[in-house]
Amino acid sequence: MTANSKQRPINLSLVFSNFMKVEIWSDIICPFCYIGKRRFEHALSLFPQADKVQIEWKSFQLDPESTTNTSQNYAQVLAEKKNMPLLQVREMFANVAEMGRDEGLRLDFDKAIVANSLQAHRFTYLAKAHGKQNEAEELLFKAHFTDGKNIDDTEVLAQLGEKIGIGATAVRKMLASEAYISDVQRDQYEAYQIGVRGVPFFVFNNKYAISGAQESRVFLSAL
Repeated sequence: MTANSKQRPINLSLVFSNFMKVEIWSDIICPFCYIGKRRFEHALSLFPQADKVQIEWKSFQLDPESTTNTSQNYAQVLAEKKNMPLLQVREMFANVAEMGRDEGLRLDFDKAIVANSLQAHRFTYLAKAHGKQNEAEELLFKAHFTDGKNIDDTEVLAQLGEKIGIGATAVRKMLASEAYISDVQRDQYEAYQIGVRGVPFFVFNNKYAISGAQESRVFLSAL
């Protein structure tokens, strides 16, 4: 695999600081984002200056208009949407699940619930306000792909809020409001502005970018 590089206007405060900022556009319902997260983390574990890397997750909805449907699984929905044989779709998912296993992940597409990811992205912003964004991303991916939880359900997100120390009440209150909707939309707009059409998408120090769930060695080289 090769990395796709794009240039963005240089933020001088980053150039002359002693840390590196990595922005990651991602969607909770994207299995490659989960795989890409793990591969990037592996690269980071091998990077001597990992303590100087600051990670910021950015929201990206692959299908903003999608409707949560707890009665169907991903294979059924994709087969209908793409007019593909169900067996072919299941074979595709089996290959992706194998990629996940190679990274120590269990991706169960039969259990994963088809869900709109807006509420989950809003949850990550609340977590960010408490310094828990990375923990929130990890729990959301696991809840969706491994545990078969509905990430569009308020009580599911409230339980995750308890796990990372935000508290269920704070999560329920946030979801009952309009909080962070504009932040999610801004992330999506910014992604389109810099040419992002798929995720995961990694931007290093506001200048260089890597598209896709690349191998860990590619991320390490970029770092």
